[in-house]
Amino acid sequence: MEFTAKLRYHQGSPQKLRLVVDTIRGKGVQDAVNSLSLSKKHAAQPLSKLLKSAIANAENLDDNVDIDNLFIKEVFVDPGPTLKRLRPRAQGRAFQILKRQSHITIKLDSRPVAAEAATAGDGD
Repeated sequence: MEFTAKLRYHQGSPQKLRLVVDTIRGKGVQDAVNSLSLSKKHAAQPLSKLLKSAIANAENLDDNVDIDNLFIKEVFVDPGPTLKRLRPRAQGRAFQILKRQSHITIKLDSRPVAAEAATAGDGD
């Protein structure tokens, strides 16, 4: 079963968030949490919080889910709306500042258990 968590309108550029997202894609949940907690990137904190939310969603939606078998099936960052601000410059000019926002989505799934795979192969 697939479990999803979304973070919308996060104040951070998608380009910077994708650098952190690429480090956790396809990893197990525990490895991803450890990786994010050790990361020095500013974007790691909201991603860690979102990942923990996805784990909590998995626990609440399915009582039989094994957290140790969960892995990050899909994670992506989409651009959100851009806030446009003006900064005054010399000689009456204005400089545009773009404050970019992002929408982050994490999808978790459980890996097939090795015991089930072994019994499926014994059909001789």
